[in-house]
Amino acid sequence: MRAQIKLVRLFGVELGLHYSWIIIAVLIVFSLGDHFHIIHPEWTSGLVWGISILTGVLFFVFLFAHELSHALVAKASGLPIHKITLFALGGMAQIEKEPTRASTEFWMGIVGPITSFVIGVVLLGIAVAGGWTWRSEPPTPALAILVWLGYINILLAVFNMIPGFPLDGGRVLRAIIWGITKSADSSTRIAARIGQLVGLGFILYGIFEFFQQQAFGGLWLAFIGWFLMNAAGASYMQLKASNALEGVKVGQVMSQECQPVAAHISLQDFVDNFLLRTGRRCFIVADNGRPLGLITPAEVRQVPRDDWNVTSVQAAMKPLERIHSVTPEMPVMNAMEIMAREDVNQLPVVSDGHLAGVLSRAHVLELLRAKSELGQNR
Repeated sequence: MRAQIKLVRLFGVELGLHYSWIIIAVLIVFSLGDHFHIIHPEWTSGLVWGISILTGVLFFVFLFAHELSHALVAKASGLPIHKITLFALGGMAQIEKEPTRASTEFWMGIVGPITSFVIGVVLLGIAVAGGWTWRSEPPTPALAILVWLGYINILLAVFNMIPGFPLDGGRVLRAIIWGITKSADSSTRIAARIGQLVGLGFILYGIFEFFQQQAFGGLWLAFIGWFLMNAAGASYMQLKASNALEGVKVGQVMSQECQPVAAHISLQDFVDNFLLRTGRRCFIVADNGRPLGLITPAEVRQVPRDDWNVTSVQAAMKPLERIHSVTPEMPVMNAMEIMAREDVNQLPVVSDGHLAGVLSRAHVLELLRAKSELGQNR
């Protein structure tokens, strides 16, 4: 999942927010406001909303810690990870390569719930040391924050251990099946199917709760189930794609028809005479036959339309030195990992210092579609 808002970088991992995070952040703050007002009606509205906002912020800080623990274990195992995105249903650490051992998958999966559980226990322990007693309402705002965060982190740990891939519990289940079957593919297939069944169970139970109890929480459970079903299905499709692309090199998929455009022409001429007439989305910017960079509609959109006549293609392009290039001999899966990390849709293919072609996501999708139509997995 792509982050629209970038926040900070910690331990070499970038933290970002998806726009859907704003929805759940608002819901959490309002639900906390109602919760704190009910247990302490004597508190002022300013105090209630203040601690609600603070609690909501701290919740996402601890959620980031949960995802960061995954990232640190992955990096310690030699798996590159550069981004964590917080979204409506939690967080996602974007691991660019799958683990090659079941033990690595196990520890990557279980460390998140362990982190959340430890955080929850520590926070409740601090609340107890501060005067809070079990089965009683916290008497002060500080204790109320600690108790709510303590409980929610423990619940987060328990929820994530549900054996529904790609939840953490599903990854732990996959690691166990992997250890038994000695097959990463089979374990992923089985764990994904179980994840879809778990998601279906959430949907059915949520719908039942909504119609039987008229509880809005039932719709929330159904939504979570829908997310799990889709995420598990996407994980299975990713496995099939990896199998289909195994052994395929960049040179077999790239396009060698890289239409060049002169570096000096204006963006308006480029749009009128190249983009709109050819339908292509990626062009090589060249000066006397020497490639300087790439230009796509994304670079054009960054320039105000009123400036297109006075802005050259070279001024708007993405220079080659800022773009990761690949070689024709590189496996396509490695190139796709680079695209995901750099958040680009095309990569220049360079051989012996010369531009040999361009690899795009569209080229890879066309290959996958062709193999799917022929019923080939490899």
